[in-house]
Amino acid sequence: MLTEQQIDQIAAELAEADRTHSMIPRITARFPDATVADSYAIQGRWRDTQIAAGRTLVGRKIGLTSKAMQQATGITEPDYGVMFDDTVYRSGDDIPVEHFSNVRIEVELAFVLKQPLEGPDCTLEDALAAIDYAVPALEVLNSHIDLEGRTIVDTISDNAAYGAMVLGDVHKRPDEIDLRWVPGVLSRNGDIEETGVAAGVLGHPATGVAWLANKFAQHGARLEAGEIILAGSFTRPMWVSRGDSVLCDYGPMGTIECRFV
Repeated sequence: MLTEQQIDQIAAELAEADRTHSMIPRITARFPDATVADSYAIQGRWRDTQIAAGRTLVGRKIGLTSKAMQQATGITEPDYGVMFDDTVYRSGDDIPVEHFSNVRIEVELAFVLKQPLEGPDCTLEDALAAIDYAVPALEVLNSHIDLEGRTIVDTISDNAAYGAMVLGDVHKRPDEIDLRWVPGVLSRNGDIEETGVAAGVLGHPATGVAWLANKFAQHGARLEAGEIILAGSFTRPMWVSRGDSVLCDYGPMGTIECRFV
């Protein structure tokens, strides 16, 4: 376990890296005994400094929701991070590349809660009942820690690699559409790069919402009404660079377009 001083130190390094859009050395290279619990403590310390500085928390992101990604990282459950209001873009927006490091895109669905959701025994049905609507979303991944040799401890500490999200315009209640079969066809500069369906996220994209409510219950917390939950990718990450135009077709849930400038 890391000391409180070490947690403070790393959280401060990550805050500075976020401010300057720079990178820091791997945490696990410097502190090889750091645990997943340490990584969430670092993330929480960083989150609290951001809120104290005036940023507004609008929701949570869930990652590592596919078996392939879990096997690749050696972790057996998803991870999560926080999302602030100044990281939310809309379809059609230009996104400044210099705000991020190691920029990649993932195809996801986001859920907006109409009522609080609390574990520890939350089910998929409970999550669906608490969801106001689903909306297509792209996640912009952002890494402040060296990618080479990075572990799950590094990723979680770095706010689960969350940078921003781009929200679509089509909203669907869970009873209006079978969310498992929402498609995603992701293109960069007119070329299709990735495809998938939302069932790739834990069998149902809202399963992660229930998982997160149960996870929060272990710490005496709950998900609140109005929060946006970014549910996890059903495609591999796609690298993007300045000048790239991105389009994702979600079939009955419309499209998202954005450009990196």
